[in-house]
Amino acid sequence: MQQTTYGTNVFKGPFEVGLVNFETSENHVSHETQGLSKNHLVVRRGQPFKVTLLFKGRVWDPYHERLVLEVRLGSLSCRFPVSFFEGPHPQLDWSAVIYPGDRHSHSASVHICSPVLSSVGLYQLLVHTENAHRRTTYMVGTFVLLCNPWLKDDPVFMPLDVHLQEYIKSDYGLVYMGTPTNVHERLWLFGQYEPGVLEACLKLLQVSNQHLENSQKDYILRADPVYLSRVVCAMVNSNDDLGVVLGRWEDDYRDGVKPTDWCSSADILRQWLSSGCKPVRYGQCWVFASVLCTVLRALGIPSRVVTVFNAAHDTDGNTTVDEYYTSSGEKLSLTKDSIWNFHVWVECWMRRFDLSAEFDGWQVVDPTPQEKSGGVFCCGPCPVAAIQRCINVPFDTRFLYAAVDADVHRVILRNGQVVGETLSSQCVGQLICTKSIGWDRPQDLTMTYKSIKRAYQHRTPQHRQFLGDRRSFYKSQYGLHVTSSVLSTASAHTRSSYSLFPAQDAAGDLPSHLEVSVVVEGSPLLGENINLCVTITNHSSRQRALLEHINAQLKAYNRNPHQSFWSTQKEVSVRPQQVLTLHHTILYSEYESILKLDSLVNVGVVLQDMRTNERVLDAHEFNMSTPQITVQVEGGDNIQVKKEKTAHVTFINPFNRPLSGVVLSVEGSGLLKGKQEAKLVLLQPGEKIEKKMSIMATSPGTKGLMATLSHSNNSSVVSRHHCRISVISA
Repeated sequence: MQQTTYGTNVFKGPFEVGLVNFETSENHVSHETQGLSKNHLVVRRGQPFKVTLLFKGRVWDPYHERLVLEVRLGSLSCRFPVSFFEGPHPQLDWSAVIYPGDRHSHSASVHICSPVLSSVGLYQLLVHTENAHRRTTYMVGTFVLLCNPWLKDDPVFMPLDVHLQEYIKSDYGLVYMGTPTNVHERLWLFGQYEPGVLEACLKLLQVSNQHLENSQKDYILRADPVYLSRVVCAMVNSNDDLGVVLGRWEDDYRDGVKPTDWCSSADILRQWLSSGCKPVRYGQCWVFASVLCTVLRALGIPSRVVTVFNAAHDTDGNTTVDEYYTSSGEKLSLTKDSIWNFHVWVECWMRRFDLSAEFDGWQVVDPTPQEKSGGVFCCGPCPVAAIQRCINVPFDTRFLYAAVDADVHRVILRNGQVVGETLSSQCVGQLICTKSIGWDRPQDLTMTYKSIKRAYQHRTPQHRQFLGDRRSFYKSQYGLHVTSSVLSTASAHTRSSYSLFPAQDAAGDLPSHLEVSVVVEGSPLLGENINLCVTITNHSSRQRALLEHINAQLKAYNRNPHQSFWSTQKEVSVRPQQVLTLHHTILYSEYESILKLDSLVNVGVVLQDMRTNERVLDAHEFNMSTPQITVQVEGGDNIQVKKEKTAHVTFINPFNRPLSGVVLSVEGSGLLKGKQEAKLVLLQPGEKIEKKMSIMATSPGTKGLMATLSHSNNSSVVSRHHCRISVISA
């Protein structure tokens, strides 16, 4: 504690502040900040916290000597006197009160309260003692001030305790990945209570572009959760600042960590902090979103990780994603538009004082660096209510609306000519979900983003304009020509896609007499054959001779396919009004060297009428399921700090062939030192490989064990399993 004295002492003996007790344990309990920091007092704005001043020298005479407190945030400061209890704390100013019974001859407990709209940050606390002849200043320490979702007047107020437990206090979550028909979950440890995490979050604010450009303005604006969420959203990616995570979507991660290997925000934030703010390599959408969720929860803003399945990335802002296929069903990369099989972002909870009350509640913030917003790689906060109703309010509504509800325009090309096309409103945003409150299962949020009334409002006018403009569009953009037969075919498919409202369709449009659909049967297991089902419906009154083309391509979750690994074609005859089902099998040997643990497959099927040359298209994307790894912990998944337990990890070969060069690996940050492995030269069908190990946690909170399996038959990991371990104090 530093002391500075001005003037001379005319009293008998000095009166001095000897020590200051921040009453950390008591304040952390009352402010719901237990475990956030061992280095600082952490309190929430708008709520009193107690500090005890211990005096030395003579007895304090409050009638002749005043106590004045001062708080500083950078160059901002506020001085306020310590008063005796006269009523409730003021809401708009800093205040300090001594309650009856809290003043003693050599000590006094002072209750300090910040305004409810105070800025978030690390404050300095000073104590001044003043009389007519002398002023002494004591630099007594620092404290961290956070948002207060428990306080009704705070913009981030969340009224239900179960919501606060899930969206502020919970230190783990589930990230959903895969496809709408085969959802996989991944454990993520937010780790806001891990040592160093809060310090990293505060450092993140201090090195933001906004702070470096104008620190005083930044400190003032940090009172607003809209501003705060936008700043930290930009800082989670490192594209245009000293941000936390560097993104990479290629296959070479040798100079960093593969995005799928991360499962802890704490590991990422602490690495960033200890490296002097060098970006951590590497992340993808779920990594960016999970780290942002940690930072928001640590700063006191309720948040949750949300997955959008079949999320559109609309680069030109027309809310339509264009997809191009060859006449044999192979998808082409002719546009920057794409549909991500899944995309992960964050919702945070707040009142929007800059908007009307109808836009309060959940707001989308997306830290994945896709497009710039206001010149910066960030997105949001945007009210979910605005996305649902497609109302353009700050920030980035149109981009996010397209992500969950864009139309998909599929075009069939042959020799540079457009020979078929469809327009669909059903592909994008098929499922939107987050972890349920209090349960490890998904909660469906789809209808909070999407509304059926849109079809009445603007689908048909857009289609009419689209159908009228596409000749010039194809010619100007790609040098392609549209055959005359395609115009009526496309109109027919457009009407078919929106048959709920036939009266609004363009006059003269007739539904197509030929339909096709393709799906994968069941959830194919990586290592087994893939079975496809193609359904052809002939609505016409004549028999049709058709040529079926079907093609399978490898794709990443966030971009168009790039490698075709299987195709077939056959002639088919379909009777009038017949529904014909065809089955195809992709053998394991045909994809063994291509597909990996997190691979996705795009299957396209094109039917060609041999007499009329009419072509129809359907496409389906799916992911692979993986063989199961089991993890069992002695006594269950709840363990005590510094108590050794045994974990048993097992894999049984489910296939009808042996696996060679099998490696079962287990890692666990905060539970294991280094990687544990078991190896087998050959694992026969039905046989198991197992690994027993001792685990011990050094700190409380949620931890995780990650087990992976690889074998020489495949060049990469073929199975992964995360096990959640709850660690409680002894």
